[in-house]
Amino acid sequence: MSGKLALDAKGLSKSYKIGKLKQSVLKSVDFNAFHGQVTMVMGPSGSGKSTLIAALSGLMKPDEGEVMALGENLWKKNRGKVDKFRLDHCGFIFQGFNLFPALNATEQVEQVLKYCKVPKAEAQRRAKAVLESVGLGHRLKQYPSELSGGEKQRVAIARALSKQPQLLFADEPTSALDSVSGQVCIKLLHQAAKERGAAVIVVTHDPRLEAYADRVIHMEDGKILSDTMVAEPPYLA
Repeated sequence: MSGKLALDAKGLSKSYKIGKLKQSVLKSVDFNAFHGQVTMVMGPSGSGKSTLIAALSGLMKPDEGEVMALGENLWKKNRGKVDKFRLDHCGFIFQGFNLFPALNATEQVEQVLKYCKVPKAEAQRRAKAVLESVGLGHRLKQYPSELSGGEKQRVAIARALSKQPQLLFADEPTSALDSVSGQVCIKLLHQAAKERGAAVIVVTHDPRLEAYADRVIHMEDGKILSDTMVAEPPYLA
């Protein structure tokens, strides 16, 4: 599965209206990503990174351009089918964790699987297994208020992985974490690519993460400035 094209976007453009002004945040961007690889999208705030992820993942329709995702023309679908594609095939990890305060770690994961129509017993089994795989086997019944930032992010990663997504999007996943938790987080994303064959796209402005990527794309002012394949990440050597 590794090395197969997962995402292929051409000519993505997006502008926002700010008062009477139109601000262009994506300027005819071409982008692709492969199964089994971690692609890091870096650049300063306002460079268009998060907008690019939103367009690639079905969260926000670009003004122009097309996204071929897993061989399907994403933005030729109606809104309901885009939402279903995202539910079926995409995992998301955000900097704010986006956990439900009233659910414990296991329930956070089960909730997503319930949306995916996974039977209850199977959802319970999968939730426990995926939380154990991210090192949270001892925190299954803890609520977000009882977890550290790093543990919350691992719950969020477990929740995303539980769907066995082919496309995994992470938007600034380490910005709220200390360096040790940040390293744990990116290693788990790396495992998702290498062991599960997911195409992992990480938006970040954290330069420490560059060492953990297979490929690094630098954006500025709505355009891709450079696209570099990286040698084997050092911590794996």
